[in-house]
Order: sequence, then C-alpha cells, then structure tokens
Amino acid sequence: MKIVGVAACTVGIAHTYIAQEKLVNAAKKAGYEMHVETQGTIGVENALTSEQIQEADIVILAIDVKISGRERFDGKKVIQVPTEVAVKSPNKLIEKAVEVVNNQ
Repeated sequence: MKIVGVAACTVGIAHTYIAQEKLVNAAKKAGYEMHVETQGTIGVENALTSEQIQEADIVILAIDVKISGRERFDGKKVIQVPTEVAVKSPNKLIEKAVEVVNNQ
C-alpha cells in the first residue's frame, strides 16, 4: 500500500516534523511506503509529486491549519486528523488508513 500525507501544525515547527517522522516510521514498520510533505514556517518541504499522489491508496492529513494545495487530493480517500493524533498514535492512524482502503 502506498500512502501520502501532509503535516502542518499551528506554529509550523515542532509538531509538523514530529508528525512527519512518526507517520513515516509507523508506515515503514507496517510494511507500507509513505511520503509526507511538511508545510511549516519555512514553507513546503518534501513536496509530494503528482505521481506520488496519483499512486497513493490513501492520503493522511495531519494538520491543525489550512494547507495549500489541498485540491491535489480531490478524488482520493482522505483521513484528516490533528497533528497530535499523528504524534501520539501513529500506528493506530496507519491501521485506520489500511481499514479505510480495505473497506472500499
């Protein structure tokens, strides 16, 4: 399974990057490929490519603020949670994503 996501917290510093790291590690641990774009105080980093988005089975938005480029995910299955959920329960969030994909 391929997962893409965006992490963005209100301050755009700590939680953004912690959420990114926790999600990528949880996905890897579960055997999935995941790419997470961050949108913070220094702008967009690790920008998702249109190919990554197109190939993704699901999108996880771990966000506390409005993000730019959300329309890129139109037509995709999307789970949106606060960054705190991605930081505190990344494994459960990945499990939920798998559940959503499998219950098409």
